[in-house]
Amino acid sequence: MATIFDIPSSDSSAFPVPQYDIADIDALPDELLSSDDVLHDVAEIEVVRHYTSLSRTNYSVDTQMYPLGSCTMKYNPKLNERIAGCDGFAGIHPLAMQARAQGALALLWELSRSLAEITGMKEFSLAPAAGAHGELTGVMIIKKYFEEKRENRRVILIPDSAHGTNPASVAMCGFEVREIPSRSDGDVDIRALASMLDAHVAAMMLTNPNTLGLFDRNILEMAKLLHSKGALFYADGANLNAVMGKAKMRDMGFDLMHINLHKTFSTPHGGGGPGSGPVGVSDELAKYLPVPVVVKDSDGYRLDYNRPSSIGRMHSFYGNFLICVRAYAYLMRLGASGIRSTAETAVLNANYLRARLKDMYNCPVDRLCMHEFVLNDKGLPNGITTNDIAKRILDYGFHAPTVYFPLHVPGAIMIEPTETESKQTLDAFAETLISIRKECDENPELVHNAPHSTPVKKVDAVRAARKPALVWKK
Repeated sequence: MATIFDIPSSDSSAFPVPQYDIADIDALPDELLSSDDVLHDVAEIEVVRHYTSLSRTNYSVDTQMYPLGSCTMKYNPKLNERIAGCDGFAGIHPLAMQARAQGALALLWELSRSLAEITGMKEFSLAPAAGAHGELTGVMIIKKYFEEKRENRRVILIPDSAHGTNPASVAMCGFEVREIPSRSDGDVDIRALASMLDAHVAAMMLTNPNTLGLFDRNILEMAKLLHSKGALFYADGANLNAVMGKAKMRDMGFDLMHINLHKTFSTPHGGGGPGSGPVGVSDELAKYLPVPVVVKDSDGYRLDYNRPSSIGRMHSFYGNFLICVRAYAYLMRLGASGIRSTAETAVLNANYLRARLKDMYNCPVDRLCMHEFVLNDKGLPNGITTNDIAKRILDYGFHAPTVYFPLHVPGAIMIEPTETESKQTLDAFAETLISIRKECDENPELVHNAPHSTPVKKVDAVRAARKPALVWKK
């Protein structure tokens, strides 16, 4: 890939700096001046074309399918961006008087009510800034709940299929993590769970559907076991996209949960941008939500700070407001029937791809999936691995799926097409994987040495992670 320094420099200055006749200006001290060579002198048109060309080498959900399992990389409707850019939203100051922020507060209140209706939870806080931040908030609520009950419960149970942030959030709050094994059919081992439940267990965290893309068929029994021992049931809502409008998390027995607005409700995802991880709770836990909470009374909408049992603030002001605006616009555009249709289409798309690929690749758990499914590299010939498959996919113009996760499936290839992709795109992706599978037999070196068409070819993954090249060196 060429750099700006590879473009021939102009013979004369491409941008003449005007000379100003201003008296009494001291020259900059020599120690503040760079001793490097003068900057490469390139005409504006060449600069624009160069960096525009570079921008086109970036992969984005606006340009192609992003089948990252567990990430729910949807296309973000541009209408939501335009709404979030309206002056009344984008220009409001977080310290504006509440009487002059009624529209913004009304939107937050209505969004929290919509989330409560979708999940069955009693009340929501929109303050957490991302999914992991929502998890931390939820675990802090669990901790405060048992502190007020004067019960010394220091253990939280987490399945071996959990997202990595689950045990991290638990450990940050001072709890002990205990892992529950999964059965070969993908469900949590109920017998193992029952044997681990005692008076020290505060809660269990579970993603349902889980990270294999499977709805755990023992969910009601799990909830019953936990509640019989006085423990709480926490839902990692990362995979809500598969069940929203179809089943409510509270009806499954969960006491609290977080939602990833950037996953389920199609707000910008990735790139270090602002996220949002609202936390919803049952009626019994509502008093512990972080302050402030948006409430509605006879005088309109306001921020309620008078919550003595609250865990306190989790974010400056009230969360990432414009992300909430985008999510609200998304929900209002869909409506109740659209929300159900979204979940149904996400499940249909995943099962369509699974059906097309399960005979070409090993499917560790071959049963009806929800919004995502897992293949792996078991049985691939000529020493070809999941990493080789992922790199070869790049040559066909697709982003690679999530690989080597969940951790309890060796060589996992986790695929989530989401509901926003057309059948034509799904077929093209399926044909890509089918073609690569044939290459594994007929031309294995082509797969081993991939990618071939990207600006950066195959790298040493360990070295790249430990010693990344972050700057250009002449």
